[in-house]
Amino acid sequence: MKLRSVLAIKCAKCTSYLIKKLNRGSGVTLPGYVARLVDPHILSVMVGMVKEKTIVTMGTNGKTTTNSILYHALEAEGKKVIINRTGANMLNGIISAFVLAADKHCRLDADYACIEVDEIASVNVLPQLKPDCALLTNISRDQLDRFGEVDITFNKLKTAVTSVPDTKLIINCDDVLSYTLASESGNTFVTYGISEQIFDDISRSEIRESIFCRSCEKKLEYDFFHYGQLGIYHCPNCGLKRPEPDFTAADISLEDELYTFSMDGMLIHSTARTPYNIYNTLSAYAALNALEADLAHFQDMIESFDYGNNRESIFSINSARVQLHLAKNPIGFQQKISLVLKDEKPKDIIIQINDTYQDGEDISWLWDVDFQYLADAEAATITTAGTRKFDMGLRLKYEDISCDNTTDLRSTIIERTKRGTGNLYVIVNYSGLYSTNYMLTELEKTQKGGEET
Repeated sequence: MKLRSVLAIKCAKCTSYLIKKLNRGSGVTLPGYVARLVDPHILSVMVGMVKEKTIVTMGTNGKTTTNSILYHALEAEGKKVIINRTGANMLNGIISAFVLAADKHCRLDADYACIEVDEIASVNVLPQLKPDCALLTNISRDQLDRFGEVDITFNKLKTAVTSVPDTKLIINCDDVLSYTLASESGNTFVTYGISEQIFDDISRSEIRESIFCRSCEKKLEYDFFHYGQLGIYHCPNCGLKRPEPDFTAADISLEDELYTFSMDGMLIHSTARTPYNIYNTLSAYAALNALEADLAHFQDMIESFDYGNNRESIFSINSARVQLHLAKNPIGFQQKISLVLKDEKPKDIIIQINDTYQDGEDISWLWDVDFQYLADAEAATITTAGTRKFDMGLRLKYEDISCDNTTDLRSTIIERTKRGTGNLYVIVNYSGLYSTNYMLTELEKTQKGGEET
């Protein structure tokens, strides 16, 4: 290793140490920036130390969960794996994951690297990583001020994957955008998909990113939609159609709020509470098969896997059941509304919407969510919070749904858990996720310790 690379790693580690020592954050992004200043080629140097394979996961929904499944599946087989587990998926965060995993001799002891990559960042990241496999979950709208409309995301991802022609793609063929991208890229690809209709009317909604054939621009015909533009499609003009997937899940059923499904001869009794996590499981399984990875322990691993990743968590506070859910774009929010309506018991709902850079400063996507279903959610109260609580309240008002607002989320949660229905849903977008999770964890511990909340 060149002296410059060694210096880059040492500077990054010192930066991380100082950030934590001074209590100025988690130190998962700035160290990568420092390392890149010292050695602009440090990411290529580090990934060259990975002994076996590098996998990247991209797409609008499901990246973090899918990447976590990959990591845990490989770890279950005794592999040493590098992962940007905090979801720091831009260039500096990815570099940090590698350099901070290096030992005191600045060497990396890793069999695999599982790296989540932001779609816009992929253009700069993939040529440096040169991954063996790139998994694409789906393409839809997300953070309009960063990504723009979906065509921009499509073109960025296409540029990224064509820059690494030896990378094998793992594609959700139920998404016509993802399948078209793979077909046009020239890369070899493997497909996965679900052929039976398992998403309910609320999950499916009317949000469609593309219902036109990208080859001939004629309107596609669908046997059915899963949600968004995902489904079983064909073009009556040029013959484009959803292919039979190489990997699929079948015999899908929901029992006691959890999904059971079969996959490649295995009957999986999962801990998944939303059907989208079946997609996440299927995509990870397809990627590992494409890499010819050992999967002897996959079933045991996935049946105990926590799909939450702090994005779907359950707490007990003041004897109330409190569920925390992340919803950061129209498709994701529609899935959460469907989950709420599956619960027929009376409930209280808190929706926190912020507009930081992490969330996307343009929150006009709220108008693409079918909030009218919340009128039938058996909600005793609905409360809006966050920097855009009034925008959220206005959106609900257009559906004739009454709501309150709060500037003190903590006090409102305590009030609802003490004097509410005993069944509280807290739905937040990205910047509120970790602080709210920390708050709820603290409230739960306080109560268990016998202190007054």
